[in-house]
Amino acid sequence: MDSACAESLHWTWGGAGRLLQAGALNVKEFSSFESAGAEQPKAVFVVSTLLKGRTVDIIRDIVSLSNFQYIVVFTAVSHAVHLQAHNASGGAEAEGGSHAVFEQFEEKLCQWMGNMSYTAEVQYAALFLAPISPHLFVLPAFSCLFPLMAQDLAQINNGRPEKKKFANLSDVDFPSLSSELQLEIRTLASGLNTLFEYLGVREECFAVGPLSRIIAGDLANYSQAKARRKTAQSKASVIFVDRTLDLTGAVGHHGDNLAEKILSVLPKLPGHATDVMVSMVELTALKTDDPHCSIIAPGCLAQPV
Repeated sequence: MDSACAESLHWTWGGAGRLLQAGALNVKEFSSFESAGAEQPKAVFVVSTLLKGRTVDIIRDIVSLSNFQYIVVFTAVSHAVHLQAHNASGGAEAEGGSHAVFEQFEEKLCQWMGNMSYTAEVQYAALFLAPISPHLFVLPAFSCLFPLMAQDLAQINNGRPEKKKFANLSDVDFPSLSSELQLEIRTLASGLNTLFEYLGVREECFAVGPLSRIIAGDLANYSQAKARRKTAQSKASVIFVDRTLDLTGAVGHHGDNLAEKILSVLPKLPGHATDVMVSMVELTALKTDDPHCSIIAPGCLAQPV
């Protein structure tokens, strides 16, 4: 399981402990240095990224070092976005249609396992939400998605003819962005569409800022979102805001509440973008005289009281 999906699980239903209760023998980091023993013929991979590039390399490394006979891969990126990433027409993909990219990857998994008779499954699951509270959630997989800045405008204009250069960021459109940023935005739009489909709502989007306007526009033009809106029974307003338009609020340390003090003072939990480490040594009776020996795992905000 990669870090983004692990963080979503961390805030939901008791974290990795819930997986172990469900029958998992082990929960490991998504790394090329991991593998499974001969007594573990089944594996489940949970990733927040496209099944392409480094993600594929890591899965191949793990499978090659193990003795799997049955593999299930869950990706938080929809098949439509995978089609776009492979330069195919993903926007017109119909629900329940052929999943060619997933099927091709299933064949690769069988090849890496060394037997085409073994079983491999690839499925899409919208594992991008981390519910902090009943009325607040964050998106760990998009923690690096940052609003466009002046230097981004210069980089975009470098590859455009003189007469077609953008005068300011508000003129930048979706096709002018890099392919990597386009895929990230499309993945976000696809995930939000899945969320709205689950909620049964037809959204009305408002945007403040250049990148927010592009994201809202991509969600509005997303083909599967258009089909969903025709049958949705409820309405919802969605406001996208570029956080750089309110840097005072984002970087200010007002100390108005306990949560703000905790998040600003305590160190981040390793591999997480949201949670922090709470030293349990000060809260327990267990002590050690060896300063290099840490016998107590750190606590965190997601840990139930």
